[in-house]
Amino acid sequence: MQDDPIRVIDEQLLSDDHAPLKKVTFEQRRSDGAWQRQEREVYANAGGAAVLLFDRARRTVLLTRQFRMGAHLAGQDGFVIEAPAGMLDGTGPEQRVRAESCEETGYRAKQVRKVLAFMPNPSALTEIVHCFLGEYERGDKVAAGGGKAEEGEDIEVLEIDAGEAFAMARDGRIVDAKTIILLQRLQQEM
Repeated sequence: MQDDPIRVIDEQLLSDDHAPLKKVTFEQRRSDGAWQRQEREVYANAGGAAVLLFDRARRTVLLTRQFRMGAHLAGQDGFVIEAPAGMLDGTGPEQRVRAESCEETGYRAKQVRKVLAFMPNPSALTEIVHCFLGEYERGDKVAAGGGKAEEGEDIEVLEIDAGEAFAMARDGRIVDAKTIILLQRLQQEM
């Protein structure tokens, strides 16, 4: 395309362990018309989906706590409270959140509805996270939860008062972006 302000010159695969990490060389046409060559490392992953399960009658939410290496390396203890989520891996976002809610919390969501999608870090990730709100009740527990041991998951299930979860997002006890966004959305709707 002649008028495209971006020209990809080269893509070099640096690693493909968990997701492809590429070094991309490109040229960008600046506002003054000059072309500038740049290089960036980008994880080219397939995206994911997350769901915040809430019990409207009891005003509770289901969250999980699990170890995250990135948080640990950033100086946190590494055990992050978050909404159930997973990589799409060839499935649709709604199908993924339904599976993840059962695997991680043990609860089957009655209804799920997509509320937004966002890019967590568009400078270094191709990932788009699809976010859902879902309802549950006590009787919707169909499995133990806790994740899949064969995937290295050891997940603690937390049922928390919604007001307390909102406070945790405000005061920094919840630091996961998708979870904060979903809690803020739920708070707007309650």
